[in-house]
Amino acid sequence: MRAMAEMHLSRLAKCLPTVASHGSGDPLIRRLVYDSRQAGPDSAFVALPGIHVDGHDFITPAIAAGARAIFCEVLPDVLEPEAVYIQVTDSRHALSTLAARLYNNPSREIPLIGVTGTDGKSTTTWLIDQILTQQDLESGFISTVLIKRDIRPEKNSFRQSTPEAPEIQSFLREMIDNGKEVAVVEATSHGLSERTSRLRDVQFHAAVLTNINHEHLEFHGSFEQYRSDKANLFRALDRSAKRIGDSDWPIFGVINANDPNAYYFRNATRQEVISYGVENPEADLIATDLESTAEETRCVVHWNREAREVTIPFPGRFNVDNVLAAVLTAAHLLDRNPLDLFDVLKRIKPLPGRMQIVSRETPFLPIVDYAHTPGAFETVLPMMKDFTRNRLIVVFGSAGERDREKRPMQGEIAARHAQVVILTDEDPRGEDSWSILEEIAQGCDRADPSIRSEGRLILEPDRRTAIRRALELAEPGDTLLFLGKGHEASIIYADRVAPWDEAAVVAQELEAALQKSCTP
Repeated sequence: MRAMAEMHLSRLAKCLPTVASHGSGDPLIRRLVYDSRQAGPDSAFVALPGIHVDGHDFITPAIAAGARAIFCEVLPDVLEPEAVYIQVTDSRHALSTLAARLYNNPSREIPLIGVTGTDGKSTTTWLIDQILTQQDLESGFISTVLIKRDIRPEKNSFRQSTPEAPEIQSFLREMIDNGKEVAVVEATSHGLSERTSRLRDVQFHAAVLTNINHEHLEFHGSFEQYRSDKANLFRALDRSAKRIGDSDWPIFGVINANDPNAYYFRNATRQEVISYGVENPEADLIATDLESTAEETRCVVHWNREAREVTIPFPGRFNVDNVLAAVLTAAHLLDRNPLDLFDVLKRIKPLPGRMQIVSRETPFLPIVDYAHTPGAFETVLPMMKDFTRNRLIVVFGSAGERDREKRPMQGEIAARHAQVVILTDEDPRGEDSWSILEEIAQGCDRADPSIRSEGRLILEPDRRTAIRRALELAEPGDTLLFLGKGHEASIIYADRVAPWDEAAVVAQELEAALQKSCTP
């Protein structure tokens, strides 16, 4: 349910540099839509040029559905008399600016924390929200997994981690209307890119970097452009105002001192930048002496010559990074000693689809996780290999119509650390499933030339069948990692979107396997 908003077209369009306008009337606008199927009598349709389709081709259907205002870069040959046309130089910039104006610039009324990086964004966003909530600060958030506009988080139904500008602005306005005092937004490279402009008119008080590695080059074109788009979050800090209402809030950046690109983000803003790191004396908040099990990590945390032993209720160094980022961000926002906030971790729940243990009752350990990048694989697989008494079995795929360069990289990392690799569909989209799996398998072959001949590499496009195969192969002491889908609720094919719940499917197939083993 979107926040209520309304504005006459003449007032709404004042915020835009326009090329030309055609038509008469001043309709009342309550909604901005970029999908003609969502148009109605109270809406303005913004024609967005896209990769696969062009919104300009859907202006007529939008008007037929009731839209009375059209924002477009190119005017149609025939202008319908019942609509007002406003020609703009950049439809995406226009959509962002219009959305902010329609919802009265909500990011100017609430301190906003943006979290970016290749891996760990959703978990860090979730942790920041929970830490702030434990400090009696009403917090809302938008992440890949969940959105919290009111009391309870709800599943993010958008396939985009960062929704389009109207949804972002509406959610922020709704958070304010519901009494939220601070908001956290997962800021993806797509959302931060000028090509989409989803976050162009959002004011941030804090920018958090988790890490940056190989991902989404099919969209950005190069790692340098990908990094630059990520850094737009830090550049945005220089446009923010400290004062909100009667209060002054700090404006600052938080970076991972262990990331080789940390300097780039530090230099992207004129604001204060603080850092965290593992075994890194150059960081401000430092974790040392890590001892990790499959369920938790003990370490010593250092801040301003003070040290404290803490227990983090999640396994692995990567989760230590996420916790350090979240604690440091919350502490700096609240002007607190970060060491005093680690106690609240005892009351924090894990994020669905992130290192989610499906069952503790089996002689092997089945885990669902969202890891889908080479960087995440390099983090998760060695850790789980160390915790595994017998074999590590990994099930994963790679998205179709996305970064192809990472496919053999994923395969190589998997074959280096796992004894059995099962390749399957993630979101093939319009690509051939077998072709995707073979590209991943090339990396497996490089890392372990005997993996195919020994039957330890299995290609099975159907994901449920692949999961079933992994469970059939499982032995006592094995760890089974089902990677890439995590929380996602669908698998995208060329001709359909199939509902999906990875943890539920693993549980169903596990139950079926157990029943089969008990049948005489």
